[in-house]
Amino acid sequence: MESHYKHLNAEERGVIFAEHQRGSSLREIGLLLGRHHGTIRHELKRGGVPGGYDPQVARRAYQTAQRRSGRPRKLAPGAPFYDWVRNRLIHWRWSPEQIAARLRLMHPDDPSQRISHEAIYAAIYAQPRGELKVLMIEALRQAKPKRGMRRTTLAGSAIVPETLRIIHRPEDIEARLVPGHWEGDLIKGAFNRSAIGTVVERKTRFVILSKMQGCTANAALEGFTRQMKRLPVALRQSMTYDRGSEMACHPELSRRLKIDIWFCDPHAPWQRGSNENTNGLLRQFFPKGTDLSCLSQTALNDVARMMNHRPRKTLGWRTPAEAMAEELAAIKSTVALQT
Repeated sequence: MESHYKHLNAEERGVIFAEHQRGSSLREIGLLLGRHHGTIRHELKRGGVPGGYDPQVARRAYQTAQRRSGRPRKLAPGAPFYDWVRNRLIHWRWSPEQIAARLRLMHPDDPSQRISHEAIYAAIYAQPRGELKVLMIEALRQAKPKRGMRRTTLAGSAIVPETLRIIHRPEDIEARLVPGHWEGDLIKGAFNRSAIGTVVERKTRFVILSKMQGCTANAALEGFTRQMKRLPVALRQSMTYDRGSEMACHPELSRRLKIDIWFCDPHAPWQRGSNENTNGLLRQFFPKGTDLSCLSQTALNDVARMMNHRPRKTLGWRTPAEAMAEELAAIKSTVALQT
């Protein structure tokens, strides 16, 4: 038997027809074509007609079988949840892994309503050329940039008192046991002339974005104050930040929000891991080199809402919005019991 099977072509079918008419055996025909005799038997059966073998009938039967072969694609236009997956990918910017996990959560007992993230990737790249393929590929996350020293224009240790270094931060913050502890940073725009403030809650991964009127310390003070003042007091416990010069007004920010502020060590972005990861995801919406000054707070709220409604693996595939809603309900319940 051949190690590399090739389907019969028109010329070979012609030989089979002629040899079969002459009365050659299956093994003789197979030896002549370099084929296994089983292949010849199958071909004669497929092209069998009254009176013998018809190569054209065999060819049509083969083509029909080819069209019917293979597993049907679960993620194709018209499939039961094609539109659901497409919308989460393109409009909600979920990753294939998030989509697959959410379907498992929604349909734990119905495999027909689930699909693996590998199948989603395969379906995206199997799309024909066109606008839909471009949109779906653009929605996939870009590879994370190489980690390393990310900021060299620090304000220096002068703005960071020894008592506010992260080494002194309470251990319960590190353990993510209670909500209300945030990590903050700025996403800079083109030529470092515009910025967006980002804060991420450590336990729920809930994201808040703040419009900034520039990259100065005063802009950061006003931007963070405006957005974080909207939070319940119980959810304003602490913020961990790096040593960027935009935090020079940290004593006033701490006073306004009644919040503790802690500072990472120099060149240690992993000490704000949740915020670093979130900023990487946000670059899908705010590519490097973009002028961020033209974005309204409403537009930033829309992006934050999209981020907060993405299921997260670290949350058991719940969304940050769901996790935050649970924490708020628990806080209200505690307050009710105390009163």
